[in-house]
Amino acid sequence: EALQRASFRHIKGVSYDLKIGLIDVDSHNFPNLCLMKLSAYHKAKGHTVEWWNAKGRYDLVYKSRVFTDTYSKDTITVTNAEQVIFGGTGYDTKNHLPPEVEHSYPDYSIYPQFFGIAYGFLSRGCPRNCGFCIVSSKEGRKSVKVADLSEFWKWQPEIKIMDANLLACPDHENLIEQLIQSRAWVDFSQGLDIRLVNRDNVSLLNRVRIKAVHFAWDNPDEDLTGYFQRFLDLTAIKAAASGAYMCLPTMAAPMNRIYTA
Repeated sequence: EALQRASFRHIKGVSYDLKIGLIDVDSHNFPNLCLMKLSAYHKAKGHTVEWWNAKGRYDLVYKSRVFTDTYSKDTITVTNAEQVIFGGTGYDTKNHLPPEVEHSYPDYSIYPQFFGIAYGFLSRGCPRNCGFCIVSSKEGRKSVKVADLSEFWKWQPEIKIMDANLLACPDHENLIEQLIQSRAWVDFSQGLDIRLVNRDNVSLLNRVRIKAVHFAWDNPDEDLTGYFQRFLDLTAIKAAASGAYMCLPTMAAPMNRIYTA
């Protein structure tokens, strides 16, 4: 595809005026955070940034993809760019944005349909290393703080937290306090680890304006009912805002997880 195929790590050194094209390969009902950061980074350098058009001509095109062919077919062939950079877990789990791009405030304007919602990660990594999940291998088996809320939020009324395991982060209480102070509605979109719930962090979660919170029950051999009951005993979160999501290996997987959650 095009004259050169590269990855996100080749971004450094780009300084002269460029015309940049963006491709969201997944195009699902969720904005691509990498593309928003790349757009912000290049616009700050005075470059022209737009969604890729097959009839245009570009110095550089970014193709970002979260999912593999199972969920997102990459059917777009780019022949009108000097360079094409591929990134995202749909291509390579070892590929990462350079720090100067990773810590750019996202350009939310490229997704006007999601106006008023801030997206981002406060922590990265997860100690669980579940066989069906790439987070531990991609981000590490420790959950560590990677940003303060101000890095991706500027008074939007809603915040979607994309962390894989926020409660496993040693700094999670401080990060939850930042969410409390925001007074925004918060959606813990990727779920919280019910096994790490305790009196202290639930007391903080009770003060967050929670729009949605999810808990994972992915291992059929692990009985989490006691953890869920402890959370219910401690929480002030309304039932409509909370729930469990389950990864069922087969349709015959134990139904008690569904009825319990």
